Amino acid sequence: MTDDPIRLKHRELEKIAMAALRVARILVECGARVRVVHQGATLVARGLGVEPVGLRTGYASQEITVRSGANTITRMMTIGPHGVNHRLDHAMRRLAVRVSHGGMTVDEVEAEIERLEKTTPRHPLWLVSLAVGMACAAFGRLLGIDWLAFGPVFVGGCLGQALRMYLHRRGINTYVLAAVIAFVAAGIAGASARLDGSTTVNLAMMASILLLVPGVPATNAQTDIMDGYPSMGSARAVSVLMVMGFATCGVWLAETLLGVQ
Repeated sequence: MTDDPIRLKHRELEKIAMAALRVARILVECGARVRVVHQGATLVARGLGVEPVGLRTGYASQEITVRSGANTITRMMTIGPHGVNHRLDHAMRRLAVRVSHGGMTVDEVEAEIERLEKTTPRHPLWLVSLAVGMACAAFGRLLGIDWLAFGPVFVGGCLGQALRMYLHRRGINTYVLAAVIAFVAAGIAGASARLDGSTTVNLAMMASILLLVPGVPATNAQTDIMDGYPSMGSARAVSVLMVMGFATCGVWLAETLLGVQ
């Protein structure tokens, strides 16, 4: 039975399908559009010698059907938490292009995926936190906060981002995390701005939570719908609304405790 060529072919098809799905999963989790995800999976499958028959990408799972001659196989894979990681995103795109040129085995592709996941560099937490805090403060000035609130917004944004990354790595629910970060960042910015004598405390609290605005998912939601993937686009849009709703609750609670109108 182990020498049956039909069953051997199906095992090879399964390995290729899973490799293509793995690239697609990472692309989704890194914030890629559905069209890019499907292009990446297609390049990998064809580069490994099979033809994709069908691809489906949902918010929580995806599936692919590949064919080689008369043999076909369909496999599904779960998608993890959605985020934004442009470095890993582009690393996977480059890998898909390399595989499409041929010359790589399934095992080599899997090993390269594993290597990229482990070695693709990330910016250190302190640098990301400082950059986010500065961005919140700068946008706050555009919104009209006074200079007395600039420092409090910067501190609130920095600490909010640091706490966000800490809780995210521990698997805290995305929406609960948004409410907690909004409460902490807005509370710190509002209380500090009031102590500094700022006259724009309310705006300072709003500016300090701009780090929670899901810009990439919001853009992808519109793009996916326009590209002909309304299910994924709608799911991303609902997720955006949920994040903003929970963030609003966090700010409202902070304003209530500080007595800010």
